[in-house]
Amino acid sequence: MSDANNPFAMMMAQAQEMAKAFNPTLEGFSPKAMENLWPTMTKDMMEMSFGKGVSKDGLDAKTRLLLTLAGLTMQGAQNETQLRMTVRHALEAGATKDEVTEAIAQMSMFAGLPAMSRAMELAQEVLSETKDDET
Repeated sequence: MSDANNPFAMMMAQAQEMAKAFNPTLEGFSPKAMENLWPTMTKDMMEMSFGKGVSKDGLDAKTRLLLTLAGLTMQGAQNETQLRMTVRHALEAGATKDEVTEAIAQMSMFAGLPAMSRAMELAQEVLSETKDDET
């Protein structure tokens, strides 16, 4: 990012140098590694917080999370951390790998193939971490 013709690249390079000078330990900071520090809520906790607790006939946690996953895909799968965490929570709430994949694939008609492909890549990172018997 040191293209002298691109002012944005110059600004980013300067900001990175400033960050290194202020706090050298941030040079190796990984936002993705921070995801592992955020706990996955249990299905019961999700039901109590986001559904069933208020309306017994409302959407269950699994359905809510699959809808959230579809919405994140519709936004172009730009929020990588949130998408991966939503996949992890959906699996915890009882969604299968096939259901997660279908929710994302369904959005190809609405969000476009690039957004769907990016969401699939991010979801695959989480799905590959889970055991095969958790489908």
